[in-house]
Amino acid sequence: MNSEKQHVCLLFGGKSSEYKVSLRSVASVLRNIDRERYDVSTVGITSDGVWYLFCGGIDEIESDTWTSGKIYPLAVDPASGRGGFYYKEDGSYKKLPVDTVFPVVHGKYCEDGTLQGMLSMCGIPYVGSGCAASAVSMDKTMTKLILSNYEIPQANALSIDARELASAEDDVISRIENMLPYPVFVKPSSSGSSVGASKARDREELLRAMAEASKIDRKILVEEYIIGREVEIAALENPDGTVTLSCCGEIDPGEGFYDYETKYENDNAKYYIPAHIMPETELRIKETASLIFSVLGCRGFSRIDFFVRDFKGTEQVIFNEINTLPGFTSISMYPQLMEKIGIGYKELITRLIEAAGV
Repeated sequence: MNSEKQHVCLLFGGKSSEYKVSLRSVASVLRNIDRERYDVSTVGITSDGVWYLFCGGIDEIESDTWTSGKIYPLAVDPASGRGGFYYKEDGSYKKLPVDTVFPVVHGKYCEDGTLQGMLSMCGIPYVGSGCAASAVSMDKTMTKLILSNYEIPQANALSIDARELASAEDDVISRIENMLPYPVFVKPSSSGSSVGASKARDREELLRAMAEASKIDRKILVEEYIIGREVEIAALENPDGTVTLSCCGEIDPGEGFYDYETKYENDNAKYYIPAHIMPETELRIKETASLIFSVLGCRGFSRIDFFVRDFKGTEQVIFNEINTLPGFTSISMYPQLMEKIGIGYKELITRLIEAAGV
């Protein structure tokens, strides 16, 4: 490695349901990061949670064969003053030079504050939000509770504990049906990429949807089903603490909703950048997104998602969710939105790394 360059460690994989999304994201980052500016190392986390220094090619990551390539067992030492990554080579552990970590990871144990807390203990600067903002933003129920104090329109919802559902199913279902008309939207409170999310049109589908969501998270969110356009906006924090917001992008998922398969496994969705919304609606989304980023204490970058619903001749803006480590795949909305306002992929990566904090 060139000592004059900053050493950036890209983390990928992870013990979450979004493991494969991370592989695609980090492949895109590896192809676009400024190699003249940074020395790059890659640390992969298997779906079982085992860490390795990976010294192979991008194609091995994309095909998920990287664990069969050139890897070294890696340990993390959070001790103050000497914290960092240590890889095992020739029977002994050696410290991996790391100035900044870019966690190109998604989902549980990755963007929920767990990883961020560990990196903070190590004293290693990292890209993205800190422990508290990551944890709150990942938990959709907590996000809703906090933002409800700021008069931000959101879908009506109930948070259900899976243990309560198992012990008092009839009472839980009655409570949901008394508050929310069918159809409803059911999802794990802490998950991303629409993993475990589904639409329920009746009691039978509701029970099935809740059982599916409970496989991922004990806390289940049952929401009013919003009929509207799905609109997203990208936020990028500047060195002075101000936030650059992209234009809005719109997703037409085709039939159904924007689930995991639509996002990553087929090409049914259509994307419109900029979104087909009124100028005043875009301004309202920008104002709301900026407030949400600030209130939740986000850092670095985020993608904030909304519904836009036609209402009495106007467009009503309803907050959906925030993602503090948005996807970086070739089809991901975040880099596309930033590209539209003149911040190219390479520049975007550089700005995120330079803004990293502990």
